[in-house]
Amino acid sequence: MNQASPQFTDPVSDVSPPEVACACAEKLPRVVMHFEVQPGATLSWRVEAHCELNVSSERVWLTRASSPYDYWLQPGYSIQLRRGERVWVSTDGKLAARLSLITYPRKRRGVLYRWLERLSLLEPDVYAPNSR
Repeated sequence: MNQASPQFTDPVSDVSPPEVACACAEKLPRVVMHFEVQPGATLSWRVEAHCELNVSSERVWLTRASSPYDYWLQPGYSIQLRRGERVWVSTDGKLAARLSLITYPRKRRGVLYRWLERLSLLEPDVYAPNSR
């Protein structure tokens, strides 16, 4: 693997946010998903894992179901998203906005911690459309 092309190497793979604790001495990988939001389109999803949303191009509008505020993110800005929250993303530019979601592996927690985290996610999503 030491013969990998430079385009596939990650110069910041050893950088992790402070809230991520390594269970061992080796560096943990990160998962990055790139996608585009077309002008006039709105994407909505429920966040499955704590992650960071990075904006690469075009200004992006972000709304969280649990927050009364809207966020306008310029290219180069990022925002932390919590597991379980519902978000809406759109752009007002003439070109597609390029975004990336970055998820860092988390340290394995005890049963009580995981149970309390799941319990905190049980609040109903009053902004989600009702299924019929």
